Amino acid sequence: MKATGIVRRIDDLGRVVIPKEIRRTMRIREGDPLEIYTDAGGEVIFKKYSPIGELSSFAAQYAESLIKGTQLAVIICDRDHCVAAAGLPKREVLERRVSPALEDIMNSRRLFTATEEAYPALDGVDRKICVAAPILASGDVTGAVALLATDSAATPTETDIKLVTVAAGFLGKQMEE
Repeated sequence: MKATGIVRRIDDLGRVVIPKEIRRTMRIREGDPLEIYTDAGGEVIFKKYSPIGELSSFAAQYAESLIKGTQLAVIICDRDHCVAAAGLPKREVLERRVSPALEDIMNSRRLFTATEEAYPALDGVDRKICVAAPILASGDVTGAVALLATDSAATPTETDIKLVTVAAGFLGKQMEE
């Protein structure tokens, strides 16, 4: 754990304010769920909760199925990190931060298909987004499913677009249950 040097008091309702700098660095937004952990040493730890993270093994199986139908690399992300992948070396992509472009795609709540501009999917990974769909659960954006191309000029087929749309819808329904 890294000390920040910031000290906050708990108010009369038991609340504590997480400083803006930490929220920005950790990409914690208003309304984001946080898990609370304690340990024997008396530490209290807040961790961002990822509903997709709980489905990561299921998401990995879904990604493996998608690559068979599309022949394009697949990533499934929560709002911040890649939680499942197929067609890419997993150690290179799992837990990588999503790119600002993929974050914008999620926030737009609309399907994205590459036309003229190619955007990176993950920080530090060269593959570009071919098609991406946000995962919506109970009206909230919880992540995205994306197909990645090796060639920036790759155009997704209608089948690729439909498969990604169905995958995002299905994963969103799984999180609602």
